[in-house]
Amino acid sequence: MTEPRTGWNRPRPERIPRPTAWPPALALGITFFAWGLVTSPVVLGVGLVLFTLSLAGWIGEIRHEQRTEG
Repeated sequence: MTEPRTGWNRPRPERIPRPTAWPPALALGITFFAWGLVTSPVVLGVGLVLFTLSLAGWIGEIRHEQRTEG
């Protein structure tokens, strides 16, 4: 990397995390869960399962990022 100009700092973070599909999947799980509260226990269950898997996947991704950085 090149050095920043005099008086300037490097932007943080220097490395941007890679894109992941977990945040949109989590949002979809929340949407299905809320929709299931109004409509059907099946949709509620699908939303809950999708929410749980997405949250676990996202947390796992964050933990993996932290392990590879340190």
